[in-house]
Order: sequence, then structure tokens, then C-alpha cells
Amino acid sequence: MIPQHIAIIMDGNNRWARRRNLPGSAGHRAGMEAIRKVLEACNDQGVKVLTLFAFSSENWGRPRSEVRYLLSLFIRYLRNETRALHKDGIRIRFIGERHRFSQRLQLLMDEAEALTAGNTETTLVIAADYGGRWDIARAARRVAERLAAGDISADAITPELLHAETCLTDLPAPDLCIRTGGDHRVSNFMLWQFAYSELYFTETLWPDFGAPDLALALEDFSGRERRFGLREGADAP
Repeated sequence: MIPQHIAIIMDGNNRWARRRNLPGSAGHRAGMEAIRKVLEACNDQGVKVLTLFAFSSENWGRPRSEVRYLLSLFIRYLRNETRALHKDGIRIRFIGERHRFSQRLQLLMDEAEALTAGNTETTLVIAADYGGRWDIARAARRVAERLAAGDISADAITPELLHAETCLTDLPAPDLCIRTGGDHRVSNFMLWQFAYSELYFTETLWPDFGAPDLALALEDFSGRERRFGLREGADAP
């Protein structure tokens, strides 16, 4: 059983660098290389959607020099990889608040989405300036605006209605969330979408994570029975 949608919390870049007596920037560069390996492995396995937690809403609180470097790597990635991803039939999507990024970065994001919009091989979703609470709050605000405008009644507000206003509502929810680096938490990532996702935690630091590690996660996933709140043996929706 291969998950349709995998979400990954890419953790451990700084620790990877410290263990090698390297600056944190080296860890982030190595982490960027890991994206290529994992995306290729997902494509080989038939995974249709890969969502990466690249930059959280809370990451703005990191040292300014680190934030600048992370954003410069983001720009470099889009400049160097977008056309190659397009050639491979990969669609690029972004979720999160873009307005705090530079105009140059926002333009690159827009161009990447536009160029790859018609691709159908794999969808790569990059969560940038994203937080799960922000996602839910934004959805609630949009529903409240419709309520205030008289387009809907309070009785019409359902989980399905709220879900329709969250990020990635047009894609299947993540079947599997992988977190590298050893911590066992989701860190405000896709809180709404993870309602029935399987969680997999590994001690492997993100720069070291590759096809063999993904295979272990998929093997673990294939041994789980997903009941979606139903009794054991019942048919899942």
C-alpha cells in the first residue's frame, strides 16, 4: 500500500552540521540536496503528492542571519530546480502567507506555479511561512465573511464547509506524515489535514534521509490498519 500523499517535517539540518563541526548553513545546503533525493524516490514509488514543511510561521523568530540564508536558499532552489521539475512533469504548489517574503521571491513562486500548473506526474507542495493554526484561522475568517455577507447561515457551518476553505482542499489529505530528527511532534504543521494521518518518526537527520529511509517509512505504513475512527476490520471511507 503506497500513500497518495506524504507530508514531511524536515528536521535536523543544524544538528547535522554541528556533528560535523560545520556552520549551520552547510546543514541547510545538505538539506536542500536531500529534497532532490526524496522527491525522486517518491516519484519512483508512485506517491502523487509530496508536501514539505520548508519554512514555518515561527521560523521568522530565528536569528536574522539564519532567516536571510534560508530565504536565499529558497530563491536558489526555485531558480535552479523549477525548469528541471517542469521537465519531469512535476507540479509545484505553495501554501502559506507569501506577503512577508521579498517581491523577488514571491515572483519566483508565482512563476514556478504558473510554469508547472499543467503537470500531472507528481505534485510538490512547499509550505512556506505556513502554520496549521494560521490555516484554520484563515478558513474560519473566510467562513465568517460569508456568514456576515448573508451567503450562508450559521447552521450551514460544518466541518466540510470549513475544510473547503483550508489549504490543499483540492488534494487528498496526507496519508503519512514523516518527521526526521528524532522529535515526536507535528510543530503546528497541517493540523486540520492530519486528523487521520499516520505519523512516522525517525532519528535520521534530514540531510541523511534518502530513498532507503523512505522505504522504511513506507514499509511501516503498509503494516498499519487505517480505521478512520471505525472498528477494526470495518471498511474505511
